[in-house]
Amino acid sequence: QVQLIEFGGGLVQAGGSLRLSCQASGGTFNRYTMGWFRQAPGKEREYVAAISRLGGTTYYSDSVKGRFTISRDNAANTVYLQMGSLKPEDTAVYYCAARESFTVSTSEREYAYWGQGTQVTVSS
Repeated sequence: QVQLIEFGGGLVQAGGSLRLSCQASGGTFNRYTMGWFRQAPGKEREYVAAISRLGGTTYYSDSVKGRFTISRDNAANTVYLQMGSLKPEDTAVYYCAARESFTVSTSEREYAYWGQGTQVTVSS
C-alpha cells in the first residue's frame, strides 16, 4: 500500500511558477499511474493532470493545458507538477493520487491512494 506526501505549495504572484512534488513510499512506485487533483474553496475537487506508469503518456485538463507539466522520476518515487503562468483561479489545495493500474484515469473515483494536499495560493 502506497503512502503519498506532497511538497512545494505556497504563495506566488499571478504569472509566476511553482513546482509541486509528491513523494511515494510503501509500494512499488512504477506499478501506479499518478494524478494531480485540486480543490478550491467552496468547489468540488477537480482533475488537473495524470501520467502513465513509465511517464510516457500524460493528460491535462483544459484549464491547465499548456501551462502545467506533469512528470515522474520512478527512481526517486516522485511525481511532479510544474505549474507556470499561474492565475488566481489556480488557487486551491493540490492533491496527488495513485492508482494501481496499467491505464491512466482522470476520474478521482479511480484513485485509491491520496496525499494530504498542499495549498497553492496565487495572488493577483
